[in-house]
Amino acid sequence: MPNPARLEALGLQLLPIAPPIGNFRNFIRAGSLVFVSGQGPREADGALHRGKVGVDVSTAQAYEHAKLTGLNILSVLAGAVDDLGEVKQVVKLLGLVNATDDFASHPEVINGCSDLFTEVFGEIGQHARSAIGVSSLPNNITVEIEAIFELHA
Repeated sequence: MPNPARLEALGLQLLPIAPPIGNFRNFIRAGSLVFVSGQGPREADGALHRGKVGVDVSTAQAYEHAKLTGLNILSVLAGAVDDLGEVKQVVKLLGLVNATDDFASHPEVINGCSDLFTEVFGEIGQHARSAIGVSSLPNNITVEIEAIFELHA
């Protein structure tokens, strides 16, 4: 089960949570589920990674952006629960890639987040997922990912 020591062992630290950029919440708890709104590749200092994957940003760079986005998701999740050990299962991710029309490696990019969740949570980090390309994202960020988590009752 993930805990601060596990995150530290992976060289990770939770990030400051950015306020929503619209009329929505960063997360909603519904029963044993936590729905985390779309997060982007935001650094601890608030800087966003921007650009179009396939022309401005490589697949490898975008993978790292998706991993950072996953860390932002975990940071929001940590604000929704008392302990990340409450997570029973990572249920589903929806990953959006700001990509050129001919870009075809969306799954490779979103693997950055999926791989992070598997590292942090182990087997319960494996999840259902969609990875799609879009023509633009808010603030021209490279990736946006939303997630659903199931908590222990």
